[in-house]
Amino acid sequence: MDFFPTEEQKMVQQMARDFAEKELKPRAAEVDATRRLPLSVLKAMADLGMMGINIPTEYGGSQSGVVSYSLAMTEIGKGCPSTAVTMAVTNMVAEVITAFGSEEQRAKHIPRICGGEYPSGAFALTESTAGSDPSAMKSVAERWGDEYVLNGSKTFITSAEFAGVFVFWAKTDKNAGGGGISAFLVEQGTPGFKIGRNEEKMGQRGSPTNEMAIEDCRLPRNALLGQEGEGFKIAMMALDGGRIGIGSLAVGIGLAAIDYATDYAKNRIQFGKPISSFQAIQGMIADSFTELEAARLMVLRAAYLKEKGVRFTREASMGKLLATETANRVCYRALQMLGGYGYIKEYPVERNARDCRVTTLYEGTSEIQRLVIAREILGGNYV
Repeated sequence: MDFFPTEEQKMVQQMARDFAEKELKPRAAEVDATRRLPLSVLKAMADLGMMGINIPTEYGGSQSGVVSYSLAMTEIGKGCPSTAVTMAVTNMVAEVITAFGSEEQRAKHIPRICGGEYPSGAFALTESTAGSDPSAMKSVAERWGDEYVLNGSKTFITSAEFAGVFVFWAKTDKNAGGGGISAFLVEQGTPGFKIGRNEEKMGQRGSPTNEMAIEDCRLPRNALLGQEGEGFKIAMMALDGGRIGIGSLAVGIGLAAIDYATDYAKNRIQFGKPISSFQAIQGMIADSFTELEAARLMVLRAAYLKEKGVRFTREASMGKLLATETANRVCYRALQMLGGYGYIKEYPVERNARDCRVTTLYEGTSEIQRLVIAREILGGNYV
C-alpha cells in the first residue's frame, strides 16, 4: 500500500492548485453573486488538460488517471465549487463517450470536450418524477425508420446552457422498466431540444442548472450511445465514477472553509488572546482536519481501484457519503468559529457552507449511497 502520489500525480495536483489560487479563488465571490461562470476560465482549464484527465491522449485527453483527477478536483473545489462541478460533469461525459461510444462518436466529440471547443458536457438524466429512481423517467425515444424521435423533459441539468454535447436518457421500451432505457448523444442546438430556465440555487450559483424540454427532437440512429436498453447500465457506471469527483470536490470545499477559519482563529483576539488558544476551538480544528483527511483517503482509494480496473462501486459510495457529510459538518464548524462574521457574505465560509450543501444531494443522495453500500455488502437478496 503506497500513500505517496507519483510525480505525474503531484504535477497535476500542483497545476490545479496554482490555477485555483490564481484564477478561481479571487473571483469566486463574484461568480456566486452574478451567477456567471466565465467561459474563458473553462477554456483555460481545457488548455491545461483538466477537462479530460482520464482520457487517452489519442482523443486529446491527458491520460493522467483517476487519482490525478481526484487530486485536481479537490484543488479546483477549494478555489471555486461552481467551476469544479462543471469540470466534474465534463470529465464524466468524456469518460462515458470513451467507454460506450462508437469510434465515430469518440472522434467527433471527445477532442472537442478535452480541447475546450465544447465549454462543457452535460448529463440529461434527472426528471421531475425520476430523481433517485431513473427507471421512472417519462422521456421516450421512438424509432422511425433511420431516426429516433425524442419527447420529454429534464430538470436539474448541470451546464445545460453552454454544454456542447448532452448524454440524454430516454425509454426506447416503455414496458421494460430500467431495462428499457437507452442513452443518446445530442448536440447543443439540435431542433426540438430546448434549454429552459436557470434555477435560482442556494449554492454553487455560478454553475447553471437548467430545465430542458424535448419536443419531436429527431436524431439519426448513430446518435445512440451503446446499444438499446443499455442506458441504465451506462448511467449507473457513470455515477460510480461521478461520485469520486463529487467526493473530491466536497473535500476541497471543507478544506477551504477550515483553512480560512483556522487562520481567522489565530488572529481573532478575545479575552486578551487568540481564540485558537481555547480548547473548544482547537477541538473543532483537530476534528475537522482529521475527518477530512479520512474522507480524502477513502475517496482516493475508490479512485485507485477505478484506475486499476477493479470494481469500485462500494468504495465510491463510501467515499462520496463520508466526504460530503464530513465537509458539511466542517463548514458548519468553520462558520461557528467565525461567530457572527461567519454569517456575513464578506467572509467566504458563508459561501462555503452554501456551496457544500448540495454535495450530499447530487450524484445520488446520502440516503441512496447508504442503500448502494448496504446492497454491495449484503448482496443481491436485499436489493
